[in-house]
Amino acid sequence: MTEIIQKYFQAWIDVDIKTVKEIFSDNIIYSECYGPEYRGLPQIIQWFEEWNSKGRVLEWTIKQTIEHKQTIIAEWYFKCSYEGNIDGFDGVTIADFDNNGKIVLLREFQSKAEHYFPYGE
Repeated sequence: MTEIIQKYFQAWIDVDIKTVKEIFSDNIIYSECYGPEYRGLPQIIQWFEEWNSKGRVLEWTIKQTIEHKQTIIAEWYFKCSYEGNIDGFDGVTIADFDNNGKIVLLREFQSKAEHYFPYGE
């Protein structure tokens, strides 16, 4: 499952819609970290193509993964340029797989990448 998540993140960097079509179930539910939710592979494809017409993923690095049964949790750092603005943040993906090894449910959560120490280091 880790390999599939790695392939998915790399597909964004490479703008590779073919890989996206291969790794998701037809009835995928995908919840992004800032609110949007996509239901079904056609919506995923539409979102991928529209997003990449305005932006570019510069980095999507996995820090660690945890696998349990049909679920993987991946902690990562994401950086992109979107409509001329560069931004980056930490995040976590929780992905559930079906019996065919395809992602059927994916949820993302975001955290600020820059941390501060209010009580000192």
